[in-house]
Amino acid sequence: MNPFFEDLGGRLAARARERGVEIQAPEIDSQVAFELLELARVAAHTQERRFAPLACYLAGVAAERLRSGRPDLTAAEVAAYVNEVRQSLESRSEPE
Repeated sequence: MNPFFEDLGGRLAARARERGVEIQAPEIDSQVAFELLELARVAAHTQERRFAPLACYLAGVAAERLRSGRPDLTAAEVAAYVNEVRQSLESRSEPE
């Protein structure tokens, strides 16, 4: 991770703590980050630019739900999951 995301993770954890909940500072794997940025690019160019951050948010929620169902999932598998979704958006070969 880079310093910006390390700081952001710490800030998110601190704000959760202020609300009475202890969470581990979120981290992002470089492969997953790359795939999320690619997803943002596709969302911005195939829909509206402002959809890009929301697409990444939704992908993050889905990835965490996937991890809940398969705790042994690796970061590479999560990156592949996001990549498959992004490719389906680019090709429009799968239903939305």
